[in-house]
Amino acid sequence: MEQIVEKIRRTAADLLAKGEVNEVWGFARPSVPMGCRPFVARTPEEAEKLWWDSFCVMNLANFIPRRSEKKFAVVAQGCVSRNLVVHHLERQLDLDEQVTVLGVPSIGMLDAEAIRRACGSVEINRVEEEGGQVLVQGPGFEKTFTRLEVMRDSCKKCRYHNPVVCDIWITDKTADEPDKDKDERIREIEALNSKERQAFMEKIFSRCIRCYACRNACPLCYCETCFVDESKPQWLGKSTEMSDTLSFHFLRAFHCAGRCTDCGACESACPVGIPVRLLTRKLEKDIEEAYGFQVGLDKTVQPPLSVYRPDDPEEFLIQA
Repeated sequence: MEQIVEKIRRTAADLLAKGEVNEVWGFARPSVPMGCRPFVARTPEEAEKLWWDSFCVMNLANFIPRRSEKKFAVVAQGCVSRNLVVHHLERQLDLDEQVTVLGVPSIGMLDAEAIRRACGSVEINRVEEEGGQVLVQGPGFEKTFTRLEVMRDSCKKCRYHNPVVCDIWITDKTADEPDKDKDERIREIEALNSKERQAFMEKIFSRCIRCYACRNACPLCYCETCFVDESKPQWLGKSTEMSDTLSFHFLRAFHCAGRCTDCGACESACPVGIPVRLLTRKLEKDIEEAYGFQVGLDKTVQPPLSVYRPDDPEEFLIQA
């Protein structure tokens, strides 16, 4: 990790000193173990504050300026780069003229909540990675995990570990897995009957407190006024009644259909541990099956739900 951090700092300082970018978006060292702190460097001196470790899980595409005249660099792994492609296609930024992507191929980011659950109520004051192992320490406490044991679920299922667009590689590429099966759990839920699915959804979303952390963390939720905040007309209630809660999550998921890269930012932000990715992943599975499309891989190809062709498949609309 030290080599990655040093290369990010060196590269950022060089870009800023030459005036090639106005800002470098990355992360700073957190104040607590397993924290995540987005940071923007605007001078070569500030570049020395940049940081990188396996807990830098926030999707930086959610923070960078949209519709701005500034030029900026972004530290990006596979999912972040795919969201940058989506923003390019949606004219929120210009990947060709405005953005310099600093590529950090990912071997899988770590799940801080999974580590806390596994360690119980002990205070954690140090986490170190070495040779595929994660060492967790606290006062009179030490425990070792394999990376896979405490890896984020979205990273376990990730197909594209390398940035799909990259201007400067911070580390060497790793192997992508474009044919990885991500949808075993989705197929299990699809196999349930309608009553069972309803009960399943009500159970997992019964914990929702309507804090909107999932929405706020999502790089796709950039509408100036979200549908849940509209009052004329009011689309749904503000309560935590199940009808209101499910309506919010279902409508948000449909808004992300054909656009979601399964980065996992929504789940990482959820304070009560709801697997909200089940909804967006189900819709992305449907998009893949209907159109053969995976999100954010090509900056010249529009998502299928944003374009129309006379020969679009209609089997899912009209059935005998």
